[in-house]
Amino acid sequence: MAKSNGSILIVDDDEFVLLSIRLLLEPHFQNVQAINQPERIPSLLEREQPDVVVLDMNFRQGDTTGNQGMFWLRKIVALSPETQVILMTAFADISVAVESIKEGALDFVVKPWQNEKLLATVRTANVVSQEKKKVRQLKSQQKSLVTVLNHHEPLVGNSEAMRSILRTIEKVAPTEASVLILGQNGTGKEVVAREIHARSHRAEGIFMSVDVGSLSETLFESELFGHRKGAFTDAKEDRVGRFEAARGGTIFLDEIGNLSPGLQAKLLTVLQHKKIVRLGTNLPIDLDVRILAATNRDLRAMVAAGTFREDLLYRLNTVELTLPALFERMEDLPLLANHFLARFGQKYHKSQLELPVEVMNSLMQYSWPGNIRELQHAIERAVIMSDGNKLSDQDFGLGRENQGGAFTFERLNLERIEEWAIRKAIAKHGGNISHAAEELGLSRGALYRRMETYGI
Repeated sequence: MAKSNGSILIVDDDEFVLLSIRLLLEPHFQNVQAINQPERIPSLLEREQPDVVVLDMNFRQGDTTGNQGMFWLRKIVALSPETQVILMTAFADISVAVESIKEGALDFVVKPWQNEKLLATVRTANVVSQEKKKVRQLKSQQKSLVTVLNHHEPLVGNSEAMRSILRTIEKVAPTEASVLILGQNGTGKEVVAREIHARSHRAEGIFMSVDVGSLSETLFESELFGHRKGAFTDAKEDRVGRFEAARGGTIFLDEIGNLSPGLQAKLLTVLQHKKIVRLGTNLPIDLDVRILAATNRDLRAMVAAGTFREDLLYRLNTVELTLPALFERMEDLPLLANHFLARFGQKYHKSQLELPVEVMNSLMQYSWPGNIRELQHAIERAVIMSDGNKLSDQDFGLGRENQGGAFTFERLNLERIEEWAIRKAIAKHGGNISHAAEELGLSRGALYRRMETYGI
């Protein structure tokens, strides 16, 4: 039989006991050590991190109190929590041995021992130790992964509007309050949500972003609440929902204003009872996430029109944040532009690139209907298209109007004309997508698809 991958340390003042147990265990484990001086335990724990320690309870002749064994047990538990301790005791020490279980020992074996029982106990302790070490490693990996997943764009800006937003974030982040983030597309609603999470007590938990507006009626419950295998035709296996996966962290419900009345009711039920039920089960699961939500729609107008539930709005907006459009905080544009220039300069190995004053002035003259997202895409494109060490107007390819108000193009490109028309309509209607879509003769959905295509 192959030896188990385990390290065993035997500690006893009786040389005969040490020899007997070592001979019993060596055929079954890769590394077996025996010492008769418990004072060596700390250095061995630090150097070799044994999986199991078989520990005598008494080390002085005539001492049957078990105090020394308890002392070294506590030391081992403190220094190496994954190491499992098995106590060796005489029959008279049973009551002390039972007490030691409460202090962290896994089990005890009575002297004189039965070889089969001792071997079985050590094997069990070794498995427990190995599993605990795996759990610790997984937790460490999870923490590193969460750190990577939770990396987010910093909030860039020094305008009064942004300082006000930051002051509110500082107050609300340490609480468990639900926050509703309002603002036009591209104003940085998810960036703000991630900032709230990063400053919260849940920062080490995961940040789960869900575009609920894109979920169909049939997928909504499966995606958010999870399902059991066989709950519906395509349920080939058990699936954890987004709420459950974000346990201990934050869930960000984006485009909340696009939910149908039926889905609004389902979400409200979850928020009221703070429980979810996977499809195909009747077992409620406690909800342990913080709720942040966002939309570019006017929810109060929707409540008045009867298309959004007022009770759901009140569940979501304990605190409400409205983000300004980029044209309302143009003093922040140079900071944002240079931030994106540094990022994309590094990404495309053009870290020497600069934004000349005259080009920055040109950027300041543009209305940026697509807000920060449009600026980000414009800077990225400019970095890619650039040839020298300085960005130029030609690198950006943004729409410019001449003094007569007519738009000029280097060439008649249909897609570029469509992009210009969409930007113009959105700017004209102050970011109101419904009005812009109506003027362009498009549905809201069709306009959103084109905006995504052009990075608006």
